[in-house]
Amino acid sequence: MDIRLSNFTLAVHDLDEALGFYGAVLGFETRDDVDAKGVRRVCVSPPSQPDMRIILEPAGAHPGATPADGQAIADLMTKGLLGRLAFLTDDCDATFERIEAAGAEVMQEPVNQRSGIRDCAFSDPSGNLVHFIQAPTGASG
Repeated sequence: MDIRLSNFTLAVHDLDEALGFYGAVLGFETRDDVDAKGVRRVCVSPPSQPDMRIILEPAGAHPGATPADGQAIADLMTKGLLGRLAFLTDDCDATFERIEAAGAEVMQEPVNQRSGIRDCAFSDPSGNLVHFIQAPTGASG
């Protein structure tokens, strides 16, 4: 059985601001930009993974969400307690330098973990934590 991630949804405060981060800073490509029933959703993905899509949508955009739910989600996002993404990179330090130079908020500078990986982390404009992981030399993914 072959199971692979196809897409997932990430709540953001401001779609255009999120697109600036995921598009201009990370270099992701916009796959879809749609308005469904008054709610705009934008799908982005890394150029190397066009079939894996990150769906950016406003906090509380789920049809069953109440305004109170939307506010609770927005509050948790502001605290950095909701969205967490992890991407593999072949050079953690170069990735860090490029993203930091673009002005992204640094959450963790590159560090070697006990597991052998090297990683760093940033916060996107909505408070979602975005990790970049470099596998140990000689490891395969």
